[in-house]
Amino acid sequence: MKKTNAARILDRHKVEYDIKTYEVDENDLSAIHVANDTGKNIEKIFKTLVLKNNKNGILVACIPGDKNVNFKSLAKVSGNKKVEMIPLKDVQKITGYIRGGVSPIGMKKAYATFIHESALEFRKIYVSAGIRGQQLYLDPKDLIKVVNGTVANIIE
Repeated sequence: MKKTNAARILDRHKVEYDIKTYEVDENDLSAIHVANDTGKNIEKIFKTLVLKNNKNGILVACIPGDKNVNFKSLAKVSGNKKVEMIPLKDVQKITGYIRGGVSPIGMKKAYATFIHESALEFRKIYVSAGIRGQQLYLDPKDLIKVVNGTVANIIE
């Protein structure tokens, strides 16, 4: 198994993690598919969303895979008037990752990252390893530290 950039960053930070694999379905890149394929609790599988704010800045949200981001809450906690999803066509250009394989760790730039507070209810959570078919299983506190994340209630 090839190590991803996200895994190498965790190695540099001396963070313990496991890499979990799953079958990729090109027609269903959702976190719900990952949960169904792996038999893991969807509440522990965090999807990574990339958004832009009203100042043309980029920010990242990590939320449970079966939830939706609350744009108003995210705007407020990030000090913005408004946030919205970036167009899918811009995902790779902005993050360096392809849709369905966006990790909050190791994007092209260090964007402000907001992690839903429910992550701290678990000893370990799953986030994308940076490619389709791989998830990183790690302590949410380590994720927060590595991405310099802000913990907040950012779901509907």
